[in-house]
Amino acid sequence: MTDSTVAPPRRERFFFTQPDEFDFDNRFTQAALTKHKREGLELAVRARWIAMAVIAVLLVFVNPHWDVVYYHAILALLAVNGWFIRRAGRVGQSRLELLLILIDLLIMTLGMVLPNPLSDDVRPLAMQYRFDNFQYFFVILAAGTLAYSWRTVITIGTWTAMLWTLGWVIARWQSEPIAELSARAQAAFAGFPDVAEQLDPNSFMLQLRVQEVVVFLIVAVTLGVTVRRFNRLLTTNAGLERERANLSRYFSPNVVDALSQNDEPLKQVRQEDIAVLFIDIIGFTRFAAGRDPYEVIEVLRGFHARMEGEVFRHHGTLDKYLGDGLMATFGTPVAGQSDGSNALACARAMAKTIGDWNRERRRAGEPEIRAGIGVHYGPAVLGDIGANRLEFAVIGNTVNVAAKLETQTRVYDASIVISDDLRRKVLAEGGAILTDGFDERRDEAIPGMAAPMTVWVL
Repeated sequence: MTDSTVAPPRRERFFFTQPDEFDFDNRFTQAALTKHKREGLELAVRARWIAMAVIAVLLVFVNPHWDVVYYHAILALLAVNGWFIRRAGRVGQSRLELLLILIDLLIMTLGMVLPNPLSDDVRPLAMQYRFDNFQYFFVILAAGTLAYSWRTVITIGTWTAMLWTLGWVIARWQSEPIAELSARAQAAFAGFPDVAEQLDPNSFMLQLRVQEVVVFLIVAVTLGVTVRRFNRLLTTNAGLERERANLSRYFSPNVVDALSQNDEPLKQVRQEDIAVLFIDIIGFTRFAAGRDPYEVIEVLRGFHARMEGEVFRHHGTLDKYLGDGLMATFGTPVAGQSDGSNALACARAMAKTIGDWNRERRRAGEPEIRAGIGVHYGPAVLGDIGANRLEFAVIGNTVNVAAKLETQTRVYDASIVISDDLRRKVLAEGGAILTDGFDERRDEAIPGMAAPMTVWVL
């Protein structure tokens, strides 16, 4: 009896060839990793080409014979394969990329293990290993740390050790030793058997071959761990930069600095006295009617950019965009010494900025933009709302009053309307000059408000 719901057997994969696990839901981190991979591959390929050129010159010095061309051809193949690796490389892991890396190592192994077909050298094959060619694998390993994941770096070390070991084992098995050379070495150093074995032209020197791969593996693992730590640092920094970028959308730079140095300051629900500012384009519906939607969007972008800049310049917090307007708070998320003054200074700066913008629009033959601004100061509840996705919120009657004051700018045909509470706060902070030009309106009946209130109109 079988169960059709049983999951199919899992396909096991070799540990070292698994891709690194990145949080690709985080688009900011993914972009940073993609950029890192691309730059790393470019750097690795350039380093490879430079290294191949240097080694080509070095080989002429080491082997000043025409048959060195064979090794130059191997270097050329490695340089070309590096170009293919750059094209195939991506964040995480590409099977094609791994295949090209394996081809890299295979080319090097065959080039070092097999006799040079252009050479008429009659020395035993074992003497090929006396040239210490294995050290050139460190060049490939070092270049790999510039672009690959830590798993791939360790994979390079593992594959190299296996290919090199397999190469010299097969070479030893297939080689045809020249017995006369071994006999002469034994006779020359009859009293020194260790020296005779070391100088035996037919000896593959097993101990040294094992030492090579063990040391190479140790270095590969060490570099792999280093690359892993670097990748973690990269992802951590990418996350921090993302968080800082998100904060900078809402808070002024000095507030972002303060938030980045504190642990979870927004999660404490509390009540604070703050200033709330609303600004809205007057008659925007009529303005947008019959116009090209792209033109309307460009106007909104220009308006929001200018107003947002004033909010941040006056140490405020951009709470939200409201279509053709926005809401800003002052004293959030951390109260300051001049929250009321900053709010009123921001309102006046917004009015001036709109005036300057309108002069530009008039010169360009475009209609002017009128906006109403309402500002109030009072208690509000601050804190995060939401379950899985949190949002910093400002809740309370102060927000409602500020919104009502903004609406009253149309009634008074004014640019700014502020509450008496805000004016008193500004005076207490020593900002009397900011209140110049405002006219008092006592006991005004504000729609939606239970009791009349005193307001000031600019």
